[in-house]
Amino acid sequence: MPRYKLTVEYDGRPYVGWQRQKNGLSVQEVIETAAHKLCGERPTLFGAGRTDAGVHATGQVAHIDLPKDYGGETVRDALNAHMRDERVAIVEAEGVGADFDARFSARRRWYLYRIFNRRAPAAILNGQVWWVSRDLDIEAMHEAAQVLVGTHDFNTFRSTHCQAKNPIRTLEKLDVTKGPGDEVHIVAMAQSFLHNQIRSFAGTLKLVGEQRWTSADVRDALDARDRTACGPVAPPDGLYLTAVDYTGEPKRTLPPYDAASAPTDID
Repeated sequence: MPRYKLTVEYDGRPYVGWQRQKNGLSVQEVIETAAHKLCGERPTLFGAGRTDAGVHATGQVAHIDLPKDYGGETVRDALNAHMRDERVAIVEAEGVGADFDARFSARRRWYLYRIFNRRAPAAILNGQVWWVSRDLDIEAMHEAAQVLVGTHDFNTFRSTHCQAKNPIRTLEKLDVTKGPGDEVHIVAMAQSFLHNQIRSFAGTLKLVGEQRWTSADVRDALDARDRTACGPVAPPDGLYLTAVDYTGEPKRTLPPYDAASAPTDID
């Protein structure tokens, strides 16, 4: 059966998350229902990451096996036509080999966390950012974020419901920068993340930005390997899965949402 790689964009607010669940509509179910309308069968969709309820994506990647070769553009357009009333879009669809697996072939996952930092609340961006009214020290946040970069036991920064057997992960990038307008951006990149890891980072770094914590406090929290040592978990509103990188593709050196980002080499 022909396999297709899908690049998916979605607004996470109406859904219970990426993965199909019994308690509500998921992004996976929306796309699988559209695929059923396209081909008459019920194929299973496999995603690169299982985002939680309320988490968004601009570059989620999934793969799906269809009973015949429709061509990438047809698959993209047909699925989008069947999802016209949903907050989900297939940005790109391309045929891939049977050995491609959206989850297990992934080399890097990129996430963006958007903080809306001004005294007045977010009216237009409500549900798409985390509103923080107190002024944030972005430089202090970035400095503290570097404490977390590298290979560590991240037990402090994962959900108590995390199903991963091993809390050790290698965090390749965690940058805090000034975004457009009143936004503060946290960019995280690693091969894989623990459940709630980035939202835990964001909540902890907010404390640093408010000058309630220091880099040393972040180091102590990391070394504690204890969930109770973590700062507050940031809401899902500001979190976006922005890209997934695979072996053989151009390696990104800048965040994928940055217009200046350009491939540099093959990894």
